[in-house]
Amino acid sequence: MFSKLISATLAGFLVSSVHAAPAAHSSATTNTTLSAMLPLSSDTSFSYEILRDLGLARYFGADVGEVLQAAGNVTAADMEGFSDTFANLANHVYSQAQAINSSEFPVSARDFYFRAATYFRSADFYLHGNASDARIMAYFANQTDAFDKAISLLDIPGQRINLKAADGSFTIPCIYYQASGANATHPKPTVILGNGYDGAQEEMLHVSGFAALERGYNVLTYEGPGQPSVRRYQNLGFITEWEKVVTPIVDFLVSGARPEVDAARLGLFGYSMGGFLAVRAAAFEHRLAAVWAVDGLFDVFEPYYNAFKTTPLGTLWNYGEQTGNYTAFDNEMDAYLFDSGLADTETIWGIVQGIWSFNVQTPSEFLRKAKPMTLQNISHQVTTPVWIGAPSEDIFFPGQPQKVRDSLNPGLATFHELGAADGAQNHCHVGAMSLVNELIFDWFAGVIQ
Repeated sequence: MFSKLISATLAGFLVSSVHAAPAAHSSATTNTTLSAMLPLSSDTSFSYEILRDLGLARYFGADVGEVLQAAGNVTAADMEGFSDTFANLANHVYSQAQAINSSEFPVSARDFYFRAATYFRSADFYLHGNASDARIMAYFANQTDAFDKAISLLDIPGQRINLKAADGSFTIPCIYYQASGANATHPKPTVILGNGYDGAQEEMLHVSGFAALERGYNVLTYEGPGQPSVRRYQNLGFITEWEKVVTPIVDFLVSGARPEVDAARLGLFGYSMGGFLAVRAAAFEHRLAAVWAVDGLFDVFEPYYNAFKTTPLGTLWNYGEQTGNYTAFDNEMDAYLFDSGLADTETIWGIVQGIWSFNVQTPSEFLRKAKPMTLQNISHQVTTPVWIGAPSEDIFFPGQPQKVRDSLNPGLATFHELGAADGAQNHCHVGAMSLVNELIFDWFAGVIQ
């Protein structure tokens, strides 16, 4: 998912600077993202991530009671405690899966393995501030092991496939799921699912993959540079040119290697920051029948910059832009995040995740890498219909979905603002995926008919 924006406390901190007495503030912030919902934690970031896990229960990725039990053991602002709590839950559920005879009870074992994989991912989520933390690799290996055991127990097992970028500079790890009844005589539409700033491709099976399979569509999930497995095993950060990731996938799907794929009916789904990545790819890859941006993101850099541009930090950033020297900006940002006592969980995580996922060393390097990631002067090249989601209470990048809509050529955008009446007001509409999947796949059926 996309980064949690620099919080409003940043402005107050920078006006007074780190050398002044800090204003009263608690890192367990008011839960504005979940304003109309029952809070799951007094920590906004934790509450969102817990809801994110709960939202996967609809499609076999979690169970409500065990997630709520874990939530009750988490203390606001304690990222280590959050990690330990979900690691304990993951290991517990994994051990339960191991105790099931999967040959005799494949559905039971599969469900436990899927849930264990989710909780291992949650255990990893807040660890990326220390790139050398061994748990970053260990928990991801654990989630992969559990997930692979689960997909091997599907009626039609999922298959891992590695594709090469056209220039050979990186490998694109994918998982392919064949729809029931799909074959060379009856080829089916195929949905390509991509995550965003922090999420794994495995999560996407629970977000919309199972929903697509239920509707008779093949599914392919993938990861590119900056995303979990490519960042870990190929040491590559995010790139702007996402068509370098998507085009080899389309090449594979239209090649005839999978005869059950209808090459004329491919859809590309981008989740969170993937909403930018998918539309960016569609500006260069025109063999797609449809694109989903859940949610729409026009400019990756802009929401960050807007958070600090009117503060002294904005002045330091502008100085760096003029001189190439960002040392003062980085020092001030580091002081805010780690020394001031003002930064909340979502702010700290948002910046350190950017540093980790873009594979850089400083906040300014991360932001400079993000700056070219915009649809400005590109979106007019999109020729594919685009479904755009807009959560009514998304504090991460409000207004961005509307910018995507307005930038596309007339007639291409289908825009849905979803709100509290449907429990769909939060970033990526987490917790409301039954509704979202009904909307996106009913729309897709109309596009490809």
